[in-house]
Amino acid sequence: MNPTGALALKLVLTPVLVGAASLAGRRWGSAVSGWLIGIPFTSAPIALFLTIEAGPTFGARAAVAIMAGALSQAVFCLWYAWAAQRLAWSSSLLAAALGFGASTLVLELTGLPSPSFLVVVIVALVVALFLMPAHEGAPPDPADFPRWDLPARMVVATAFVLALTAAAPVLGPRLAGLLAPFPLYGAVLAAFAHRLQGAGAAVGVMRGLLLGLFAFSAFFVVLATLLEHDVALAFVTAIAVALVVQGISLAVGRRLGLA
Repeated sequence: MNPTGALALKLVLTPVLVGAASLAGRRWGSAVSGWLIGIPFTSAPIALFLTIEAGPTFGARAAVAIMAGALSQAVFCLWYAWAAQRLAWSSSLLAAALGFGASTLVLELTGLPSPSFLVVVIVALVVALFLMPAHEGAPPDPADFPRWDLPARMVVATAFVLALTAAAPVLGPRLAGLLAPFPLYGAVLAAFAHRLQGAGAAVGVMRGLLLGLFAFSAFFVVLATLLEHDVALAFVTAIAVALVVQGISLAVGRRLGLA
């Protein structure tokens, strides 16, 4: 794909995906919105663009790093959820971002993981789910979202994709991959839910995001395994596997009272 085509794809695909997830989340609530954004709406396009622009080998290495970055997302969720028990949305968001940054730094200083690192990620996600604050009170009432909310989310997510893919050749596949999972969309959802509906709604978003990260991790381990063999097959298979895992995670989460 030529640079013009890749740019056009970024400008169309990212806002469409983010906008669709936002509307679905408004329909079914904060926890479901968090679960939905476990689907890699921003990092999957980033992986695709990195593969198109830098080649399948670069894309496969980045996919492994993105999968490992699920650990940093889990840290983000925990730090936000616990900070929200006492702090405003802005302070909670700052604490969560610092947690994500600290986790990313640790991952960057360690050796590049292999697809088998998925086992570590799964264990960490399970532990994080049980460390989340308990449900408190009745579900929050639906909020009236300002008109600029949805366009703003779409613009911010698209800008992040454009910036990261442009910087990827300088950052390298490992650091680009570790930064790609930053839960930008989750941060926006949680912050708005916290501000408009209270801490309980924000915790719901974070708990749902943790459930969604099982599908996220499955997507990228499949991608990392198959990408150098066949790009199209890798993405189609990764999407299919992620959708199956996404459904299972919600069913199990509800059975265990985690969603």
